Amino acid sequence: MADGRRLILVVGASGAGKDSLIRGARAALAGREDVVFPRRVITRPADASGTEDHEPCDAAAFQQRLAAGEFALHWMANGLSYGVPVHIERDLKAGRAVVVNVSRGIVPAAEHRFPGLCVCVVSAPAALRAARLHERGRESIEDVTARLHRADAFPVTAREMREICNDGPLAVGVGALVDIILARLDDAQVSAAASG
Repeated sequence: MADGRRLILVVGASGAGKDSLIRGARAALAGREDVVFPRRVITRPADASGTEDHEPCDAAAFQQRLAAGEFALHWMANGLSYGVPVHIERDLKAGRAVVVNVSRGIVPAAEHRFPGLCVCVVSAPAALRAARLHERGRESIEDVTARLHRADAFPVTAREMREICNDGPLAVGVGALVDIILARLDDAQVSAAASG
């Protein structure tokens, strides 16, 4: 098992603004070699998202890559397959913080594989999440409503958790995520020094 103290999993309901916070944090921390934001592999065309620079992959190729052990974490959601490249283990061993958006459903498995990881829960009021989902224009009103109902029935539990209520200016939420990332880096360095 890899040491997960520098792994920050960003989770939350659709429309909470996870991708926006991650993009903002990546920009704020640009140039730092000790923080990485891996691209997820998704069975979705490159032009279908508009919000995330992901690596597109067809379903058959995704299954081949999964069987070959190319993903550190993987899951299915809303008819799509998602994978986090296994090279994050190399980044963690090198002392880098790894920040990635994942499904809430894989948190227990992720904690088993990466002990000590931090789960950052991004939340926002239901009305705001609904407005954001409608603005994306990817789904029908019925699909958006179903997403909102699923989200409200899916609590998140983890050993190490932080929460960001992303209902204000984007810069505030981004600043909160940056603070969490840098604090995890500092904590991991202190722990490593104490154990070494």
